[in-house]
Amino acid sequence: MVKADGDAFPVPPAQELARLVQAVAARGDREAFAALFRHFGPRLKTFFMRGSMSSGLAEDLVQETMLSVWRKASYYDPARAGAGTWVFTIARNLRIDHLRRQRNPADLPSDPPVMPPSLEEELIGVEREERVREALAGLSAEQQAIIRLSYYSEKSQSEIAGELGIPLGTVKSRTRLAMNRLRALLEDET
Repeated sequence: MVKADGDAFPVPPAQELARLVQAVAARGDREAFAALFRHFGPRLKTFFMRGSMSSGLAEDLVQETMLSVWRKASYYDPARAGAGTWVFTIARNLRIDHLRRQRNPADLPSDPPVMPPSLEEELIGVEREERVREALAGLSAEQQAIIRLSYYSEKSQSEIAGELGIPLGTVKSRTRLAMNRLRALLEDET
């Protein structure tokens, strides 16, 4: 049963949610799982009910989602996604599976139609790309390499550490420093 007063608990920061999932994966930590359930349970129920599901069915899918979180916690990779994104991806997939079992294709969520960008949007995009390129040039060579591998080559922080032959902690700190520097450089331009 999902607690109605789930929001009475403080919202943990993203790093804490990731730590809780990792504790469940590493040790089967029931207290960590309970904290995850308190945080995500009400939010998941709301997510499911937005899809015109009954309260009972939404609660069933919350239970199923959290059971999957418990079982699949070892697959969670904080370098690839935040804990919330990971949990809601599981929920979304379970929702789609449920709708497929109902065999009513009209109920399946569809992607919104993709509209071609307007000329103004294209010009803004080109301008933004140029500003980002200029800001990247303001980073150290090490930071540029990390950002390029992470965002342009879409490599995980573990893959970057292996490729560059540096510790994972160094990759994380360089990424954080580079992003802070980029943010500062881009804010200076506006």
